[in-house]
Amino acid sequence: MDIEKIKNKYMDLQDNIKIFDTTLRDGEQTPGIALTVDEKIEIAKKLDSLGVDTIEIGFPIVSAGERDTARKVKELNLNAEICGLARVLEKDMDALIDSNLSYVHTFIGTSPLHRDYKLKMNKEQILDKAVHAIEYAKDHGITVEFSAEDATRTEKDYLIEIYKAAEDAGASTINVPDTVGVLTPIIAKSLIYDLKQELKSPISVHFHNDFGLATANSLMAIEAGASQAHVTVNGLGERGGNASLEELVVALEVAYGIKLDIDTKKLYNLSDFVSKITGIKLSPNKPIVGENAFAHESGIHVHGVLENASTYEPIAPELVGHSRKIALGKHTGASGLKSKLEEYNIDLSESQFCSVYDQIKALGDKGKTITDADLKAIAVTELSTSKEEYIKLLGLSVMTGETVSPSATVKLLINGEENETSQTGVGPVDAALNSIRYLIKETTDIELEEYNIEAITGGTDALAEVFVVTSDDKGNKATGRSTKDDIVMASVIAILNSINKLLVIQNSSKNIT
Repeated sequence: MDIEKIKNKYMDLQDNIKIFDTTLRDGEQTPGIALTVDEKIEIAKKLDSLGVDTIEIGFPIVSAGERDTARKVKELNLNAEICGLARVLEKDMDALIDSNLSYVHTFIGTSPLHRDYKLKMNKEQILDKAVHAIEYAKDHGITVEFSAEDATRTEKDYLIEIYKAAEDAGASTINVPDTVGVLTPIIAKSLIYDLKQELKSPISVHFHNDFGLATANSLMAIEAGASQAHVTVNGLGERGGNASLEELVVALEVAYGIKLDIDTKKLYNLSDFVSKITGIKLSPNKPIVGENAFAHESGIHVHGVLENASTYEPIAPELVGHSRKIALGKHTGASGLKSKLEEYNIDLSESQFCSVYDQIKALGDKGKTITDADLKAIAVTELSTSKEEYIKLLGLSVMTGETVSPSATVKLLINGEENETSQTGVGPVDAALNSIRYLIKETTDIELEEYNIEAITGGTDALAEVFVVTSDDKGNKATGRSTKDDIVMASVIAILNSINKLLVIQNSSKNIT
């Protein structure tokens, strides 16, 4: 596909696309978010280090805290422009001036809904207020970006009229907000194209994500000639949020080949920081910065990625400061499992590998997500399992509760013969051990000297790792280990593994004698 030819034919891409970040203003309007002054300052520093062109620091008229934050951020002398929001009111402009800001993003509603129900003003009154506010700001040396709030539901002829009036009054940038996120990509492109024919000033867009289209709409607007897009980290914002900073930046750089002054390697760190500060967790499948953005489980995909990452990744995770993850589950292939084991320096024989592979598949079929810690425990267990099975488990059933004595029925294969018994104990594990002791008393006499159990990861479905030490009447000791999703089964397997090792030691002694 000839991308350059398509760009030249269908796109009006501007030479210098600017990124206007409103995480600290619109992003903070996300329900449940309230940032402190220090938190805003830290985020502003990270946004500046990333390389955004403008940071909308807040709404100065709202509170003394907002004005204090604006002053402190302004004092940092960041590379980014620091902008404040204001209605088309002199008192809002005065609050912005008091905050030491020299860049205002000012707005007034223009749609029939806003005119009739919110403002209760006619078109002429709204236009006059907008012009007066812009002129007032310019008289005080303030750079103005003007928004017609709810622009995408405003009659086009009136929208053009008020934008031209704003231009004539001195607005340096015309911003087009999709206030309730109703645009679709083709309509967004058409609207910006039409405005571009009528206006001389640079066009900016501020799109909301109510239909999940904010990033796509922003890209279409840029294709039509917009030279700036408003974004937020992680797509934060009211209701469905705003266009996502990380998605838009990476799409522009990779899909469109537009070079921005953005250090993309800092995107993941910034996203993670903002997520922790705001308490808004990301969906694992969030594009670019989600935990699964570069995760692979399918055997076919993993094999391709291991050979050449580009087979199933549009970008390298390092581009955004992320990392690749090979996930384990029922879709895991042999290549993925081998790469994981190599990563942890675990060397298994062919039969051991097959056993671990089968266990991973079985756990995946149960709906279990296998973590790296789970894999290491399973692999180490396999390494420590006795190669010779003098005693093999054929069946296990336990009963426990407050009104009954815990009991366990164990069926073992001992020297080729099946043996079964039921015994009680102080708990199901103790009862199982008593049953094993009873069945093997003719073979060997054992004592459980140490018993440790640990849940590898959190959650009620965590794998249990059991480690035991048993001894026989001759003073021999052996360890046993098992990793299962059932605590009793893990305990029994670990004990039998230890007993089989003891029997190997005993038989070796006989042979030496």
